[in-house]
Amino acid sequence: MSAYRNSTLSAATILSDSAGRWPDRIALVAGAERITYGSLWSSALRYAAVLRERGTGPGDRIGLLVTNSPHFPMAYFAILALGATAVPVNVLLKTDDIAYILRHSKARALVCSAESLGEAEPAAEAAGTPVLTVGAGEGHDPHPALDELAATAAPMAGPVPRAPGDIAVILYTSGTTGRPKGAAITHLNLVMNVATTMLSPFEMSSADVLLGCLPLSHTFGQICGMGTSFRAGARLVLMRRFTAEDALDLMETEGCTVLMGVPTMYFALVEAASRRPVRPRLERAYSGGAALPAHTLAAFEDGFGCPVYEGYGLTETSPCVAYNQRDWPRRPGTVGKPVWGVEVAVARPEAEDTVEPLPAGEVGEIVVRGHNLMAGYVDDPDATAAAFVAGWFRTGDLGTLDDEGYLTVVDRKKDVILRGGYNVYPREVEDALLRHPAVARVAVVGLPDPVHGQEVCAVVVPRDGLTPGAELADSLVAWGERHIAAYRRPRRVVFLDRLPLGSSGKVLKRELAELLRPTGDAGPPPP
Repeated sequence: MSAYRNSTLSAATILSDSAGRWPDRIALVAGAERITYGSLWSSALRYAAVLRERGTGPGDRIGLLVTNSPHFPMAYFAILALGATAVPVNVLLKTDDIAYILRHSKARALVCSAESLGEAEPAAEAAGTPVLTVGAGEGHDPHPALDELAATAAPMAGPVPRAPGDIAVILYTSGTTGRPKGAAITHLNLVMNVATTMLSPFEMSSADVLLGCLPLSHTFGQICGMGTSFRAGARLVLMRRFTAEDALDLMETEGCTVLMGVPTMYFALVEAASRRPVRPRLERAYSGGAALPAHTLAAFEDGFGCPVYEGYGLTETSPCVAYNQRDWPRRPGTVGKPVWGVEVAVARPEAEDTVEPLPAGEVGEIVVRGHNLMAGYVDDPDATAAAFVAGWFRTGDLGTLDDEGYLTVVDRKKDVILRGGYNVYPREVEDALLRHPAVARVAVVGLPDPVHGQEVCAVVVPRDGLTPGAELADSLVAWGERHIAAYRRPRRVVFLDRLPLGSSGKVLKRELAELLRPTGDAGPPPP
């Protein structure tokens, strides 16, 4: 018998409850469109009715490859209301990756933005998945148009009851260490993470206006952004595609009070704002997805007149684990304290079959337990068993906890460079190099070395107007000699126009390492 016995809980309530409380309040802004909570929920129930008529129902998995548009929340909450499982797919993926997710998740249908059919259509055909489109416009689509059919459909009466442990969403990891894995997020995971983080750290209220610049297909934009916004009855201002200039315009014209973004967005906003005499005045901002350099945080706070709260989470943790929160002093460089109901420890990384907590200040693997832990990886019992030890989830990230419970993320366990018997944490080297006035972006990776095992290589994107070459490389090496311990400083410097980024804004270091790996007798690309 289920541990939840006769309990029911549907994550569709995140929207349905707000629609009942504030039917005439604006929930969503998308260009010229202003959509109320009542209208958004009514559309979701009509979408759900069409999906049911076309043969999908409770427990079925439905792919959702939809741009940042009103169609995303309409289809997302329709799937939840139907009692089915939403499988969001990043719209930037190519055909092979889309097909993999559809096959692996055993998706019964794919809801797809018409503009994404070029990659999605052959993927769906290869996976044998029927397609329904949104946003095509009348008479321009060979597939059934979900939005057009929903316009004349009778809405479902309400959400199908679900057990708290039923799977609400399958979120695929970024796949930086191989094929992406499907993290099974339950209705309890989703509701608890939204309800918890709405109160703290995000402190969302009905008076807030959130800039929706993160992709809704990703856990940060979907759960932290859309979820907490709708739960609070706030207003979500959607951006179809992020550009710093457009974001600044929207924040000003729509009176945005809150920003959630990844470090690459903060870099771009600081640079764009420096060229404008007037900047939007936010109340607060939240950073996640990767480490935010201290000087970027300070520049943003100075320019936008608001605090930036740094936090930490993973797809597998629904996603929030820890955040700087208003109730405690902010500590830039840390990711704050665990959110309500979540525990964090730092364990000895070499102990794989047990969790051995380390004393405060020692570097170890971050482990997590609480209401936020996924049910497991879809159809991957080995990966699930390896990830969970004694009730804790092993994150694969290295960090420290101080005496007051503040968590600092040091690096990914798999990114650590072993040079001459010493552990080199790339993030520490990156933080030092980012203080160099010529560096706009940097990623540090380890390259094979016959003497030291691995050598430290800095991959640098120079600031605009600077010419990469031997002189700049020498300047960076000299900077390293002054500011970085000898065993950690980079001996190689490589310049690129841009760094490869995943959907969450993280640098794809495995891709970088493969690009720079020597072949035959050839060394890495010259600086």
